[in-house]
Amino acid sequence: MDLKNIFHEENCLLLKESSKTEALSEMIESLCSAGYVDNGEDLQREIFYREQLMSTGIGMGIAVPHVRYKGVTEPVAALGISAKGVEDYESIDNEPVTLIVMIIVGENQHKQHIRLLSQIMEKLKDSNRRESLIAAPSGAEIYRLITGEGND
Repeated sequence: MDLKNIFHEENCLLLKESSKTEALSEMIESLCSAGYVDNGEDLQREIFYREQLMSTGIGMGIAVPHVRYKGVTEPVAALGISAKGVEDYESIDNEPVTLIVMIIVGENQHKQHIRLLSQIMEKLKDSNRRESLIAAPSGAEIYRLITGEGND
């Protein structure tokens, strides 16, 4: 799966918000504004329901909120960076979250969902890449770092 088809520069964000709810809402809004999702309220309900079941803060400053969602036909992802960290994310290691990767796939795209999660985590387990993402000065640089665009 080519991450250049999943991530889009307009959905790679330097987050303005510092609470979990506001940061996730900011990311959902970016996906809606760009036209990748048509019903922000519905997606927000799904994302927050998933977070109620169990926080998607997986440690190392990373959170991966993800849902299979009827409102999309192709997988799409947003990447939000909070250099100061989202303190209230309830991550498994109780550390602030600095990288939030929101993954939205279609209702019946289970294989793509698992493949995409795996592919993104493979990239993010590299501590140098995580540090570069946190230090990125713009959405364009975040996009380049996560997709490898321009590194070929």
